[in-house]
Amino acid sequence: MTEPEGLAPFRTFILKVANRCNIDCDYCFVFNSKDQAARRLPARMDLAVARAAARRIGEHASAHGLRTIHVVLHGGEPLLAGVGHMAGLLETVRDGAPAGTRVFFELQTNGTLLSGAWLDLFERYEVAVGVSLDGPPRANDRHRLTHAGRSSAASAVRGIELLRSRPHLFAGLLAVVDLANDPAEVHDYLAGFEPPVIDFGLPHATHDDPPFRADPGLPEYGLWMSRVYDAWLARPEYRHSIRMLEDIVALSSGVRGSVETLGLAPPTSVVVESDGSVEAVDTLRSVEEGASWLGLDVLRHSFDEALSHPKLLHRQHGRNALAAECRTCPLVDVCGGGYLPHRFSAARGYRNPSVYCADLEYLIRHVQGSLREHDWNPHTRAAASP
Repeated sequence: MTEPEGLAPFRTFILKVANRCNIDCDYCFVFNSKDQAARRLPARMDLAVARAAARRIGEHASAHGLRTIHVVLHGGEPLLAGVGHMAGLLETVRDGAPAGTRVFFELQTNGTLLSGAWLDLFERYEVAVGVSLDGPPRANDRHRLTHAGRSSAASAVRGIELLRSRPHLFAGLLAVVDLANDPAEVHDYLAGFEPPVIDFGLPHATHDDPPFRADPGLPEYGLWMSRVYDAWLARPEYRHSIRMLEDIVALSSGVRGSVETLGLAPPTSVVVESDGSVEAVDTLRSVEEGASWLGLDVLRHSFDEALSHPKLLHRQHGRNALAAECRTCPLVDVCGGGYLPHRFSAARGYRNPSVYCADLEYLIRHVQGSLREHDWNPHTRAAASP
């Protein structure tokens, strides 16, 4: 494959500010997957590394004329970096942005360590905060336990309620789909916190390590998310977005989506590890050891060098990078062949349909069928008979 012209620049920079976690989710792609590199990395990002990352981000924004960029503070659990150290990281990155470029800060946390001091810091730097929670305590504790095997639910809920006291900082909730949980119950419980967004993610799986299914003959994950869609649409009073579902609506209408897991638009995010290493999408750690590593770092390399790295060029090729059966599928503009890690097999690399192919087909057709039957308003999430 030849290198395409006009490579899309990075617009989202994910900084791994902490590489440890105070809970032990069994599905975690950072600490409980095939790639264990995170355990060997520095526990938190040094300010010298943050300065180098900020300089590279600023160079990239200037070179590509970016008016806005997003910097996502991630982990592990990013709050383990500590309030004082995080303040230094935020100041460093903000100061590195060129004149005319606005930095939007986001942070993803398990919520258990949130405090008034953290919220004061996030106020100062306008950091939008997302919290991971899989549903009611029984559902959440199937996978999200402490290192001692105890529930993390009460601490997470306490953090969410604290965050709700400053709703302008609340970015939303992130939940991983588990077939053992009731989808409508999970959705309605999360909706009760009045988040602006609920993100649902499919468990990371490959063709060599497929996801759990009670009945392999059924698109169980597609059925599960379809019930979420129905529960969401049934209540006009719900004001939150569900990004996966809204993206299916948008992509079905020919509008570009916002998540990297759907559609054919080239992803525009890149990861900087706590030691300064530049990495491809870090969920590739669920695939095999070293799948996400590029051999680059912010101390010696620019982000433009990462853009043209052989491991990332596939992101620029759209449907041409997909399996033959995906390229001819009528739903490819919506599903995009599925999320990259979910396409992997040792035999064919990423030239496979998603391991969730049947699920995505079921869900997309369910949503599209609903669009044909009803007038759907994406601002109110309401369906009304024509």
